[in-house]
Amino acid sequence: MQTVLLVIHLMLAIALIGTVLLQKSEGGALGMGGGGMSGFMTGRSTANLLTRTTAIIAGLFFLTSVLLVVLATHRGEGTLSLPASAPPAVPGQTAPTPPASAPTAPAPGSTQPATPPAAGPTAPPTPAAPPPPAEPTAPVTK
Repeated sequence: MQTVLLVIHLMLAIALIGTVLLQKSEGGALGMGGGGMSGFMTGRSTANLLTRTTAIIAGLFFLTSVLLVVLATHRGEGTLSLPASAPPAVPGQTAPTPPASAPTAPAPGSTQPATPPAAGPTAPPTPAAPPPPAEPTAPVTK
């Protein structure tokens, strides 16, 4: 369906370009299309026919454009997904390291083993605080 619509869209684009190029120039800036055109249709009838044809082809072109966008969005091809948590990159700065994640436990009833924490840089160990004294000490006097 989308391929057929795309082919029709391209044919309409070519037809629209052709009808626009066939129209008589109003300003005559390039010196083309001005002279006496004698033949099949002349003057006012040619202008009316080409104007109507251009309007119809342009309307169909816009319709096929909208249909192609709707089809592409419906199929998921036209979506743009950006990561929400990633900060914008600034030149000259290094990316911050994510915090180390804790191991996750398997779901109940699952045969999957627990996953280990992600490999990467870890924080240095914090020094252990001295244990509290077991008994209060009396001041020593001499």
